[in-house]
Amino acid sequence: MDKNQLQIIRRDLHQIPELGFQEFKTQQYLLDEIGRMPQEHIEIKTWRTGILVFVKGLNPSKTIGYRADIDGLPITEETGYEFQSRHEGSMHACGHDFHMTIALGSLRRLAENPAADNTLFIFQPAEEGPGGAEPLLNSKEFQAWRPDVIFALHIAPDLPVGTVSSREGLLFANTSELFIDLKGKGGHAAYPHQTHDMVVAASYFVTQLQQIVARRVDPLDSAVVTIGKITGGTVQNVIAEHARLEGTIRTMSPEAMKKVKANIERLAEGLEIGHECTASIDYGANYYQVYNNGKHVDVFRQISEKVDGVTFQEAPPAMTGEDFGYMLKEIPGFMFWLGVESEYGLHHAKLTPDERALAVGVDIVEAVTRNW
Repeated sequence: MDKNQLQIIRRDLHQIPELGFQEFKTQQYLLDEIGRMPQEHIEIKTWRTGILVFVKGLNPSKTIGYRADIDGLPITEETGYEFQSRHEGSMHACGHDFHMTIALGSLRRLAENPAADNTLFIFQPAEEGPGGAEPLLNSKEFQAWRPDVIFALHIAPDLPVGTVSSREGLLFANTSELFIDLKGKGGHAAYPHQTHDMVVAASYFVTQLQQIVARRVDPLDSAVVTIGKITGGTVQNVIAEHARLEGTIRTMSPEAMKKVKANIERLAEGLEIGHECTASIDYGANYYQVYNNGKHVDVFRQISEKVDGVTFQEAPPAMTGEDFGYMLKEIPGFMFWLGVESEYGLHHAKLTPDERALAVGVDIVEAVTRNW
């Protein structure tokens, strides 16, 4: 595929973002594109709304896996693109339209001219939630073609086009959603002594949560507990019977995640006693850390530096989350950042990655699959 073809595909995909396990139009678009490729060396399987494409190598000694995520986010787009999302309230605000396009471009090159080793292209649904990597990993379809090594990329708005970045060890954090429902006793605002006010309880609990990172987590083992949304009450003169906190937990180690959750639960028990209420905790989607194999990162560095116009840069660890971590937990490999130079960051309604990065991504993915 040339640059114009990559641009057309990316813009087509950008217009049809779909949420996790609802990527029906996306799956069909991908299948149509794959169906137009030479079929002699490839086999195709579907899993829910995902796709696996196995490319037979000419003289295989291993199978190399490459994962691209395919879902969008529940964000209303504000880019002003002529090709912006046609699905109201949904947007490819995390670059998955780029990830899919790069995978298709690389797949076409290998379908036309296979590498020595086998390659498994993984079009994975539900990365943004509820999490597609772990159930896909455990599926019979994946296990039949289970790769020996695996890699993936993620666009990086803060890096220039032509820059790739990775590191040995921890790249992305352990993450967990956090939903806490508080149930007390509502009543008239003029008679607070007859009620158990959940707006007060929720406010108190938010301040309590701050002491977990400050006083319960080793300062050399970072963690974040953020409450991004609070809802409670119905009208200004009625004391709230119910309140809900929604947030996220992010840690640099699995052990810290366990410690943070244990402390949240202990604080909730104390809140129930002190505010005469019940507290229900739901951790929602949980993602395991993205932990890169050092040997494979070194190989990637050497390969990427031989690709024209590409510069390798050491990456710092980030508190972002990615369910690709489940795959790296079971299969050695790595993830890397691909520079796309956007004024706005990931998950922003105005994210506008530079389309020149599409061809760079295809060149790098092809180089890795041919030289790993």
